This record gives sequence, structure tokens and C-alpha cells, in this order.
Amino acid sequence: MLQNCDCSGYSREEKGSRMPSQHHTPLPDGMPQLRVMPMPSDANIHGDVFGGWIMAQVDIAGSLPAVRRANGRVATVAVNSFLFKHPVFVGDLLSFYASIVRVGNTSITVYVEVYAERNRLQAETVKVTEATLTYVATGEDRKPRVLPPLVD
Repeated sequence: MLQNCDCSGYSREEKGSRMPSQHHTPLPDGMPQLRVMPMPSDANIHGDVFGGWIMAQVDIAGSLPAVRRANGRVATVAVNSFLFKHPVFVGDLLSFYASIVRVGNTSITVYVEVYAERNRLQAETVKVTEATLTYVATGEDRKPRVLPPLVD
């Protein structure tokens, strides 16, 4: 029955019921770039949040440090890696942490981690997604531009 089911994030006993396994991961230090709670319109009829919705939020969170470093407009040019580690449910409070991992002449690569706080009375926190995205700084003409030097 579950041969074609991607049940990663579920223990063997839980795969039949499709209930998430219990994991607790502390939130990283520092402030998240973005915090959002998915609503029913962001999910299928079973309450599982669409992967595309999560990808859009990751893109927004990753763009924030890129925009700061570029001191202006950026465009997403690559999704280098994207891993859904555990399912996300309606009502989870998602925290998106983003950090710059590489800077080129016009490009900025950002690593994004997403954590879900669920069952808030029991304080369960799960790392649900991680991704690496590359942005390119663009000018008013929307063509690549050289990044400004860092100011101390």
C-alpha cells in the first residue's frame, strides 16, 4: 500500500497512519528572517502544506540577506539544493533562518533552514526544510550589476 509513498520523516510504525514522527530540534541562535503560519489555503485537503508554498517562502527569506548585501534589487537565478526533511502542517509556526555562504562579483548564495514549531504546549520543534539558493544583483535595467564593496 505504501510502496509509492514518500513517507520520509515518519517512523516505521507511523507510516500506516501517516502521522509525523516526534523530533525535537532547538531553534538556531539569532533572529529568523521570516516567521509565518501556513493557513488552510496553503495546504491540501489533509492539512499537508504544499511544497511549492514552502519554496516560495524560502525564496523570500533567502532574498532578504541578499538584498541587504546587494544594497538593492536581486533576482533568484538558481535553486542549488532543496530538501524537504519533514512534512509541514496547517497551524505550524515556521521560522526561516538565512545566511550568506558565498559572494561573487554579481551573485550571492544563501543557505536557508526552516523550522516548524508544532504542538506548542509540548514545545515540539522540527527542522523541516533546508535549501541553498543563488541570487544575482540587478540594476534598474534588470541586468546583472557588480556588488558594492562591504562598508565597515
